[in-house]
Amino acid sequence: MTVTATKTLEATLAPPTAHKEHRLQRTVATYRRALSEAFESGANTQTAVNDVVTPYTLTSYAKDALKNYVPQLRRTYNASELDDDHPVRFTNRGWRLDHSEERTHEFCWRVPQAGRGNAFWIPLRINPAQRELWSDLLDGDVSVGEFRLQEYRTSWVLHVTVEYEVAEPAEPDDPTPVGFDIGESKLLTGCALKDGTPTQPYIYDGGRARHLRKEMFTTLQRLQRRDAEWRIDERFTHYQNALTDIVEKASREAVEYARQFENPVIVLEDLSYIRERLDYGKWMNRRLHAWAFARLTGRIEDKALDAGIPVRFVNPAYTSQTCHACNRLGRRSTQAAFVCPHDDCWVTEYQADINAAAKVASRLNPWGESLPWKPADDDSPRDGSARDSTTGHRESSRKSRQMTLGDFSSETSDDEASLVGSPAF
Repeated sequence: MTVTATKTLEATLAPPTAHKEHRLQRTVATYRRALSEAFESGANTQTAVNDVVTPYTLTSYAKDALKNYVPQLRRTYNASELDDDHPVRFTNRGWRLDHSEERTHEFCWRVPQAGRGNAFWIPLRINPAQRELWSDLLDGDVSVGEFRLQEYRTSWVLHVTVEYEVAEPAEPDDPTPVGFDIGESKLLTGCALKDGTPTQPYIYDGGRARHLRKEMFTTLQRLQRRDAEWRIDERFTHYQNALTDIVEKASREAVEYARQFENPVIVLEDLSYIRERLDYGKWMNRRLHAWAFARLTGRIEDKALDAGIPVRFVNPAYTSQTCHACNRLGRRSTQAAFVCPHDDCWVTEYQADINAAAKVASRLNPWGESLPWKPADDDSPRDGSARDSTTGHRESSRKSRQMTLGDFSSETSDDEASLVGSPAF
């Protein structure tokens, strides 16, 4: 059985001539005016967006991309304003690529332009690590999704979303579930379960990403008041690149962490529907949506598929509030501490993110727990496994010491220190 994997290829355009540079600038300016007018009009359907963008001198590929993207800004991303330098988006119908080994830059991209015969070719500087996929694009072994053109001050960058088939890793007979909890305090926390016991937890701290987002917000606001547009472009690009780097590092380390266990199966929260049920108020919702939860989850899934590790998605309800040992509701006394108030459970206080990651891992087997406080909840994995219908609690795991963040940090040996990820800049 195969599954579809998605990757984004990146290439830098070779320095264009003055004439081509002017045409690229004109395309970007026209696209952003169309995007701004469509968004400010309140259009939330493809038909409404089409009525706005039709008069603009853009290719049908760019207009079709706008018709898909603008309604998403409203419905999916809940955007209230446009404050980014958005790339020019094109649908895959406009994709053209040429290749010749005799050229200095082997690959050339045909830049879509409005009007018959106006498109032009420009050489690409590809990432050597992605060369095989670029070649597969020519052979038709991978399919192109949306592609985007972005200006970065002195250079132009092309991003191409590609989809390709990979063999779906089979779930082993005796799997080791490795759960991951994505959060704000700790960006990523992993925990494997062996015989139901949390083993060698992993933490990738979110402090650097939090700092970057806060600094980006305040810096861009200050620059907007000064009307320093060129400086805004530079700083926004800097912050987005830094955040993207953190997502890539965290996802890579997550897969490496899972690979150390025998027969690993990565277990992730299916966040596609829990956001619809969460409401922490406008301030907290804005912060939650600001985090790239889906982006990080997607990168872990992509890298796991490449590594041959199965990935399963489970219901995320109550993972941060449920004791991993007795499966009953507890509370977080602080951001970092989970407290189980039940006298018959060996857990009293536990590191909250590790508890949540262990809880996620335990849901690989939906028969291993129950949700007695909300029996109607569906705890099924996204792959269609059986629904959890048990009524009693599973037996308490063997007596074990409490896992607090202080204990975890202080007892981490030199050999284990690499398990606690921290982005280095």
